[in-house]
Amino acid sequence: MQSPATIIAERLAENAESVCRRYLSNGHREGRYWLVGDVHNTPGRSLYVRLAASPDGRGQAGKWTDAQSGDHGDLLDIIAIARNCRTMRATLDEARHFLSLPIPPPSEDRPVRRSKAPTGTPEAARRLWAASKPVAGSPVAAYLTSRQIIDLTGCEALRFHGNCWYRPSKDDAPDTRPAWPAMIAAVTDLDGSITGVHRTWLEPGGADKAPVAYPRRAMGHLLGHGVRFGPGGPAMMAGEGIETMLSLRQVMPMMPAIAGLSAAHLAAILFPAMLRRLYVARDDDPAGAGALRTLRERALTAGIEVMPLEPRLGDFNDDLTTFGRERFIARLRDQLRTEDAEHFLMQG
Repeated sequence: MQSPATIIAERLAENAESVCRRYLSNGHREGRYWLVGDVHNTPGRSLYVRLAASPDGRGQAGKWTDAQSGDHGDLLDIIAIARNCRTMRATLDEARHFLSLPIPPPSEDRPVRRSKAPTGTPEAARRLWAASKPVAGSPVAAYLTSRQIIDLTGCEALRFHGNCWYRPSKDDAPDTRPAWPAMIAAVTDLDGSITGVHRTWLEPGGADKAPVAYPRRAMGHLLGHGVRFGPGGPAMMAGEGIETMLSLRQVMPMMPAIAGLSAAHLAAILFPAMLRRLYVARDDDPAGAGALRTLRERALTAGIEVMPLEPRLGDFNDDLTTFGRERFIARLRDQLRTEDAEHFLMQG
């Protein structure tokens, strides 16, 4: 016999799009999915809800996954978070109200089981950050050195966790380890408060990323925020990846930088009040071009000049490791304003 929760979850799945329009109203439909930023109804595209079962029967309607945090669940989880339900009874009653089902007589409440979403909250991110350690002498330092990132001046946003939990996905091997060493990067707002973290799982010695399907995941609130290196200033640079921005700081260690962690989040970064010129270190792909275009449109109304930094290869870490420091500096000198090159760029 099915439990009431299972029955109601199935009824919600049959009306998945209507549920999303009610409780994830800042999202939109694309094909068989509803896209939104996260379980807290933030605008964006990281979380996707399946609106109909897949033709092969493996994907169930009503199931959701957050591509940034790796969290997943069903529509009861969404309702519990949207209405801040403290008990399963409260969650089921809210769902029954939505479905126009009768409300049964009161019974003893039990705390609601929120299966996945709480692991992606800013509070969980701050706990992980507090449990992490400085990177000096750690596998994080070894990993970055292997990518010719040696100078970590102003990189207090990076830490090391020796045994960071990894939730295997359906794309991982059955015997995938549940925990790996990890580089932990703090995602902060304009005031410096931690709103999330980014995890890069590593091999035990730090020679490379861990051999898992998704070695990079973020958690917490990301929209508008990023991983920051150095205090803000009139001239800054921004890009998608942490390694991209750290590569640029190997030759411009005094220029403030922010890693947005994805093209979509790069396009949405909030501008510091003192910012007047923003160099955008875009990746050489359509998503990078779109992020640059959106940033230009947003910056125009804020009186901020946006200038692209174009890599020769896929990104600036590829350039640094392939062409070497001197050619890397020469390439950047041609793209910077003269006064910024003189002030920030090291000599070749």
